[in-house]
Amino acid sequence: MGKTAASISIVKEIFGDAWKNNFIELNASDERGIDIIRHKVKDFARMAPLGEADFKVIFLDEADALTNDAQSALRRTMERYSATTRFILSCNYSSKIIEPIQSRCAVYRFKPISSEAVAKRIRFIAKQEKLEVSEEGLSAIEYVAGGDMRKAINALQAAALLGDEVNEETIYQITSTARPEEIRDFIMTALKGDFVGARSMLDDLLLSRGLSGEDVVVQIHRAMLDLDIPDKDKVRLVDRIGEIDFRMTEGANERIQLEALLAYFALNAKASF
Repeated sequence: MGKTAASISIVKEIFGDAWKNNFIELNASDERGIDIIRHKVKDFARMAPLGEADFKVIFLDEADALTNDAQSALRRTMERYSATTRFILSCNYSSKIIEPIQSRCAVYRFKPISSEAVAKRIRFIAKQEKLEVSEEGLSAIEYVAGGDMRKAINALQAAALLGDEVNEETIYQITSTARPEEIRDFIMTALKGDFVGARSMLDDLLLSRGLSGEDVVVQIHRAMLDLDIPDKDKVRLVDRIGEIDFRMTEGANERIQLEALLAYFALNAKASF
């Protein structure tokens, strides 16, 4: 469930059928200046609640995108209309919310959902939708989701479009994700000094599987932490993965950077790998 859906569920529970009259949702990443606070937020906050509601609710999504001036104006609005209006602020980085606002809010932090919870929910949805999900397919969904229930449900829905039977191959194909063991073999090939072989496997991931450079780097990072190699080597390799990820984020050519990463792995090859 997303942040917006969770907020709407809370408001529906409080207000019942009249929730739309006492709730407004604004995306702060689209309108991040002070004008959104002075006009849209303030105009809605100053109106009296409709029906028998004791207060209204304003939901600001991506609130960490608001400028400091906008957040200062929001703080004053929250103080002035605290008797009739409640605020829900969602953000990815709470450190970007100014301290005066944080001190006026109850802070809830959401961690990734456990694999057991993801599997339980996917089984329930599959049963309701009359889908057959194999155990291997379920494990693939858990891997692709990485603790994100929305990703898990989207993967199941996309795979269901290809048929009523959902298996491992379907999940990895529909989500453009490589199997964990394939990524591990890919890394170990490079670490053994076989640059040409690793480059050939990279071609398969990028051209045949359709993975982006970012996808490959993320999966390499996930697999690296589980490799049976000395911790000192893991530290050195993860440090280089971070450097390559930064370069790609800054706009460097994905193919060149990935081959540079493989070259680094091959140059640091050890017989113990």
